[in-house]
Amino acid sequence: MNRLVDTFRTSIGKKWMMAVTGLGFCIFLLIHLLGNLTLYVGRQIFESYVEHLHALGPLITVVEIGLLAFLIIHVSTGAVLFIQNLRARPVGYAVNKRAGGRTIGSATAPYTGFLILLFIIFHLLTFHFVEHPDGMVFNTVAATFSSAFYICLYMAAVAVVAVHVRHGFWSLFQTLGANHPKYMPIIQGAGIVFAILVGFGFGLIPLYIGWGI
Repeated sequence: MNRLVDTFRTSIGKKWMMAVTGLGFCIFLLIHLLGNLTLYVGRQIFESYVEHLHALGPLITVVEIGLLAFLIIHVSTGAVLFIQNLRARPVGYAVNKRAGGRTIGSATAPYTGFLILLFIIFHLLTFHFVEHPDGMVFNTVAATFSSAFYICLYMAAVAVVAVHVRHGFWSLFQTLGANHPKYMPIIQGAGIVFAILVGFGFGLIPLYIGWGI
């Protein structure tokens, strides 16, 4: 037990925790996206989907608690790694070299992660911890996206999520040991496809609901 705890205290152990929780969030994003795609079909289908979720009762509560635990682990571990990296290299490079596979996603991961955390809080306050008119979640969604401000805000936030996921997807597989010349290009390609699906799948919903585009 002590050896396991000691492992998680190392940088490698922390990266493993980031990878496992990141994989969990990718799976959740995919499931959440599939559910939200019912918004494109119509009010009745979406409300039916919501009713089926509520019917799961305690199972949904367990999943929510699990996601909260993953969020705490992911954010706190990421913050610790970020601070450790700053202490290890307190002075920035004179020249920003994009070497070693460094991308915009990897360079901005701590910052996009913080923005996503703020967006998650805002998203929950907007859709989850509210009373829905007539008990219909669709009415809340439609009312929210009747505002151009909320449409632009959500599209911008989803774009940030896509950038973060694009880097995190292949990075987590690399951390978990899939860093092989034969497979990594496939994983990187899958990460791009996944980021595009997340970006357009979630990002077009506000336009579709709010402006009927």
